[in-house]
Amino acid sequence: MSALTAQTISVRPITLAAPGRGDDLLVHVTAPTAGNDLPVVVFSHGYGAFGASMDTYRPLVDHWTAHGFVVVQPNHLDAQGIATDDPRNADLWKIRIGDLRRVIDQLETVLAAIPGLAERTDADRLAVAGHSYGATTASALVGARVIDADGALSTSAKDQRVKAAVLLALTGTGGEDLSPFAQENFPFMSPNFSDLTTPSLIVAGGADDSPLSLRGPDWFTDGFHLAPGATDLLTLTDAEHSLGGINAYDDTHTTDENPDRVDLVRRATTAYLRGALGIEQESWRNVRDEETELGRFESK
Repeated sequence: MSALTAQTISVRPITLAAPGRGDDLLVHVTAPTAGNDLPVVVFSHGYGAFGASMDTYRPLVDHWTAHGFVVVQPNHLDAQGIATDDPRNADLWKIRIGDLRRVIDQLETVLAAIPGLAERTDADRLAVAGHSYGATTASALVGARVIDADGALSTSAKDQRVKAAVLLALTGTGGEDLSPFAQENFPFMSPNFSDLTTPSLIVAGGADDSPLSLRGPDWFTDGFHLAPGATDLLTLTDAEHSLGGINAYDDTHTTDENPDRVDLVRRATTAYLRGALGIEQESWRNVRDEETELGRFESK
């Protein structure tokens, strides 16, 4: 079904109490108006300083909901314009992870915002997804951890309720791979993927030459090569960080606008999630076996 013809319903904001966070957590939920046993995707947006929030990524959200998913989007603190001198900035990456956990913990409250949705949802078919900073956030719930300056690993935030992940433009390893700017401003960007064992699809841009790394576009494929659970990689030909424009329709931050590329991302992520959540496998096989100049798939 097309995202233009499918009937969906969206409610925002839903307010979740968040003691210790400094602000309550606002959430946006979008769901099909029909269907039962609907799986759930909790989506973490990119860095709020670039316009990302619980209201963006509609090209993905509209497609996922048109194909039977409930999508829940928390509004992270950086989307609310957190001040540079706010002491919470140092722990923003941890707070973001906590936001996703809070959504899952209070999923019944979120679903109750749409009458009858809870009864039509299969909360055991639960996935996380995210783009850029959001992919880093989401990866923590499937096992990624942070290496601190002393070489110690952060406490695991892996959540056994999460059965699959889609990680779009997931940043790679830290240390000497980071640019001086990233080392100074994003010291948490030093992941260890060895415990990421939940089935995950990594999507990377073949021309995503980030100022955060000294390595070039292949940096965004580290998650696939290093995480045991990263079963598949889609590398998009000539794609930059917006992967063709997944952030929003007509988004001014998109530097590589390409509707066909976005369509491949939408179809591939939908098919992967349907397979990884045990709904059906044929769609993923069909997408993965396509011959296309838009990108290439790798599996392990």
